[in-house]
Amino acid sequence: MRWIALLTLIGFVAGFARAETSPAEAAIAAADQLEQASLSLQSATKSRDRVAALTETVQAYEAGLAALREGLRRAAIREAQIGRELKAQEGEIARLLGVLQGMGQGPAPVMLLHPEGPMGTARSGMILADVTPALETRAAKLRYDLEEISILRELQEGAADELQSGLTGVQSARTSLSQAISDRTNLPVRFADDPVKTALLIASTETLEGFASGLSVIQEDDAEAEVLPDVAFRMGDLSLPVESQVLRRAGEADAAGIRRPGLVLATRPNALVTSPTAATIRYRGPLLDYGNVMILEPQAGLMFVLAGMDTVFGDAGEVIPEGSPVGLMGGQDPKIGSILSTSGDLTGNERTETLYIEVRQGKDAVDPQIWFRTDKDG
Repeated sequence: MRWIALLTLIGFVAGFARAETSPAEAAIAAADQLEQASLSLQSATKSRDRVAALTETVQAYEAGLAALREGLRRAAIREAQIGRELKAQEGEIARLLGVLQGMGQGPAPVMLLHPEGPMGTARSGMILADVTPALETRAAKLRYDLEEISILRELQEGAADELQSGLTGVQSARTSLSQAISDRTNLPVRFADDPVKTALLIASTETLEGFASGLSVIQEDDAEAEVLPDVAFRMGDLSLPVESQVLRRAGEADAAGIRRPGLVLATRPNALVTSPTAATIRYRGPLLDYGNVMILEPQAGLMFVLAGMDTVFGDAGEVIPEGSPVGLMGGQDPKIGSILSTSGDLTGNERTETLYIEVRQGKDAVDPQIWFRTDKDG
């Protein structure tokens, strides 16, 4: 792997103590994540639980690609920073190189002679002894900066292959996951979906609130079905169902002035969405203007509504374990060139898709932050 050679070069740079991982080290660690994800994909096809194994593989690819993008972004910023510093110090660097060149060319005995005789020579020797360490420190810092720029440039030049491999791998993993979910037959079922009643409910519903309320009425549980565990003790501690950033919180107006009672999350294209708890699938499919919707029921009287996905997995009535894939976001994975050309961009433009989360307790919508951790990105 070509990144090993870069790690050797980084060993020189690491001679200057750092409090945190360098951009180059972060990017190389991310490339290693992608390599491990590739190995996981090869073994996932042989796993007894292919859905769980492939879900972990997709998430590993997504994490590796995100980390590599972040590493490249930091590398581009660091290279630009060093370039600006060197540009601002051009005159000082030129004088430093001139002094070092002169010291290197002059014979030692001549260099230490002084026209005032032995006393002058002694004084000049003392001055030189004081100045030389400072010159050596400045020269070492210059070598460090130039070497770091070389590493960062080589890193970015070689990143295209790693990104292409990662993007190809995650697409293959998503395809395999979709197929594994289609082939799955071992999930418990709490009720049989009634498509006619559901279609009539959709036709007569004008709001998400009305649909959710009607849904709890038309579907009855199988009396012999296993009861899901109580999740009340997990209030405020559930992870968001997708790696994302909070775009709008409950009650915040969007650009059109519309306020909704749920969270709007910004995600990357094709991001995998998973169930935050074990739950029954109450509904999956298109609904009103929300796109594809997945309604999960972790326990009686509580529903998690996830809206805006391009693809949804599973069937109404199935009971799915926590962390099960429930859908994929839409959009297109960015091209390699666009990722590399905007690696220094701080705007977060790669999160182009939005997932809407609404939580309903009984007949009322409640702030999702009562249930989900939003103090940091999911």
